[in-house]
Amino acid sequence: MRDPSRLDRAEPERAILVGVLLEPPVDPDRPLAELAGLAATAGTEVVAELVQRRDHPDQTTYLGKGKVQELTGLVEHHDADVVIFDNDLSPAQTRNLERALSVKVIDRSELILDIFAARARTYEARLAVELAQLEYSLPRLKRMWTHLSRLKMGVGMRGPGEKQLEVDRRLVEKRIHDLKQELAVVHGRREREVAARRGHMTVSLVGYTNAGKSTLLNALTGADELAADKLFATLDTRTRRWRLPGWGPVLLSDTVGFIRDLPHRLIASFKATLEETRQADLLLHVADASSPLVDAQITAVRGVLEELGVEDKDTLLVLNKLDRLPDQADRDRILERYPHAIGISARSGAGMTNLARAASDSLGRSFRDLDIETDPGNGRLLAWLGRHGEVLSRHFTADRVTVHCRIPAALVGRIDATEASVTPHAKPQAEAPAMETVEPPPAAAQG
Repeated sequence: MRDPSRLDRAEPERAILVGVLLEPPVDPDRPLAELAGLAATAGTEVVAELVQRRDHPDQTTYLGKGKVQELTGLVEHHDADVVIFDNDLSPAQTRNLERALSVKVIDRSELILDIFAARARTYEARLAVELAQLEYSLPRLKRMWTHLSRLKMGVGMRGPGEKQLEVDRRLVEKRIHDLKQELAVVHGRREREVAARRGHMTVSLVGYTNAGKSTLLNALTGADELAADKLFATLDTRTRRWRLPGWGPVLLSDTVGFIRDLPHRLIASFKATLEETRQADLLLHVADASSPLVDAQITAVRGVLEELGVEDKDTLLVLNKLDRLPDQADRDRILERYPHAIGISARSGAGMTNLARAASDSLGRSFRDLDIETDPGNGRLLAWLGRHGEVLSRHFTADRVTVHCRIPAALVGRIDATEASVTPHAKPQAEAPAMETVEPPPAAAQG
């Protein structure tokens, strides 16, 4: 028998995980490993798992009839409070399962939405999560609400009346409309903010959740942002200044992590947050090289980038956490599979010089090395060059100053020819330093 008083004592919900495998799983040995991580992030205690292989889902309960009976026994044996599916269920399937199991049933999308709701901190993120949740719940109101009796008649309520469900549906639809309008305002503001940065090169960190993007942001910029070993630790875009050695200041943004089968409505709701990714000059795709599922995670991220319409944007693949692979042969194998990737450890700092050089080379296709000659008293121009590029040297004569600088090619035309002369800098580039290697840390430092 289930103990209803346990939840009153604020103990974590006991969850049973269920996966219906319609195709070969990404991880044959642990097909529900990622779902278990999501369930733990949501604060539940996983007490059992159930897997079934099928060619197609059952229309009524997604699982076969025999597996539903087996699941009922697991729920009773483990005194479970919730059953979590690694699939997306229809509203009818969810209702049928809850009737059969007598416990709450949620699917993968609802679990991810719940985690996002718990982690949202900014006004923008909370709006996006609420919109996604309401759009998910609208076709499921019959399951969520039980007060379906007709409204009582009385003063101000005379007429045919209507079911409470219909009132609730109208309220939800109105709230969805209002949220979309609020998010449109936020999106417009975000677009203006991003447009105001066009004088600076922008780099955006993207990647699978928990790949180490926030740790990398801290390592590159000296910031002190939250960098937890948790799924979806970051939901809000954070932008910091990154000064590339021998290059200049660029703006580096950390964005929400992606995941396999990320709900489409969630991507749409976070459109404003992901504006940084669409407008960036360069994407750093950060992947966890130590994960046994790294290949599938890279593929999943590329799928989300394609959905955002930025799959053709200049992108560098960054294989993070190489220090967690103690065997050199393992590190060599993944670097051979992705020969154009940059191997790093954001935690130890190894490989950062290689990353900075690769980012500089990528951005360099849109920058110009110039010698700008002007009057030494032209403080406005000199300050503008410092803000929008990197001043590498100054050479003074009696009445002129020549500034060697590196600025975005798009800004060259803004320099007034009546105030300064602009010529390409002819000095040859210095020879590149030797490539770094990423070594594993001592055993006590790994983790």
